[in-house]
Amino acid sequence: MPDLLLLHGALGAASTLYPLQQLLAADHTVHTLDFSGHGGKALPQAPFRIELFAEDVLRYLDQHQLQQVAIFGYSMGGYVALYLALRHPDRVSRIFTLATKFAWSAETAAKEVKMLQPEKVQEKVPAFAAVLANRHQPQDWQEVMRRTADMMQHLGSQPLLTEETLSRLAIPVRVSVGDRDNMVSLQETAWAYEHLPDAELQVFPGTQHPLEKVDLGQLQHEIRQFFGRAAV
Repeated sequence: MPDLLLLHGALGAASTLYPLQQLLAADHTVHTLDFSGHGGKALPQAPFRIELFAEDVLRYLDQHQLQQVAIFGYSMGGYVALYLALRHPDRVSRIFTLATKFAWSAETAAKEVKMLQPEKVQEKVPAFAAVLANRHQPQDWQEVMRRTADMMQHLGSQPLLTEETLSRLAIPVRVSVGDRDNMVSLQETAWAYEHLPDAELQVFPGTQHPLEKVDLGQLQHEIRQFFGRAAV
C-alpha cells in the first residue's frame, strides 16, 4: 500500500492523529511521528522552529527507508510539510493541509501568542492544561507552550511560506480550512491556493479549528480521494 505520513499541529502529538490513522489504515501504510519536544520526546537544545520539525520528518523518512511519501498536515503540520517539500522536493509526492495558518506577521503572531500563556491557561482552562500535561509527559507542557509561542513570534518576523516560495512548489497540494475556524481564515487559505502552481482549495462546512471537532469520516473520504489519484 502507498505510504502516507500524518503530521500533527502545534501543542499536538502523534497521539492526536491516531483516530484518523486508524480510519486510513485500510488504504495506506500510515505513518506519524512526534515533533521534537512533543508527545514526551525530549526538548531539544535548539528553539522550536519549522526548520527543526522538518528535519524531524526527514530523519523519520531516512530511518524508515521512505524515499518519497505523501503527507497530510494538520495546522502547523501542514506548514512543516510544505517547507519540507520546498527544501527536499524529491521526498514529498503530494500534500493535503487542514487548518494551516499562512498569514504570519508580527501582528498575527502577537495575537496567537496571547493565547499561549501557560499560567493563564492553567487558571482559566485547567481541563485543557491537564490534557497537555498528559500529552507531553514527562516533559513540562508549560515549557512546550512557551517554546511554541517563541516559534510563532519568530515566524511572524520571518515567514517561510511566501508568494515567492510557494510559487516554486510544483507538486499537487490541497489546502483546506473549516468555515468556522477562528484561527485560520478562508482568505489566507485562498492566498496560499492562489500562489501554489498545482493546488486545490477546499472548505469544510460547519468545521472549527480543533482537530477533535473535525468530522473524521468526511476528512477520511477527502484524503482517500485526493491521495488515491496518485495510484490511478
